[in-house]
Amino acid sequence: MAAGSRPEVIAELAPAGDEPEPPETSTAYQAIVNAFNQHPEQEFRARELHEFLGMPTDEASVNVTRARLGRLTRQGFLTQPGRGRYQKRT
Repeated sequence: MAAGSRPEVIAELAPAGDEPEPPETSTAYQAIVNAFNQHPEQEFRARELHEFLGMPTDEASVNVTRARLGRLTRQGFLTQPGRGRYQKRT
């Protein structure tokens, strides 16, 4: 195997995580961010946020949003003033 061909093989085997998120995912993120931008002083629980946005409130959907809220918290956009509650960082 030539040394020059190795990066091409690695690039072909790279996980799909580098691809942009599907449009429905970015739309969901945008809806969440918009809700916090419009109500910066309000604390939301994941289920309350779903109800506020008119999203499905089944457990699987709410769990996906919890993961998204966690990511937004780690990125510094949100804070957690209490367990399971999220608020825009001011």
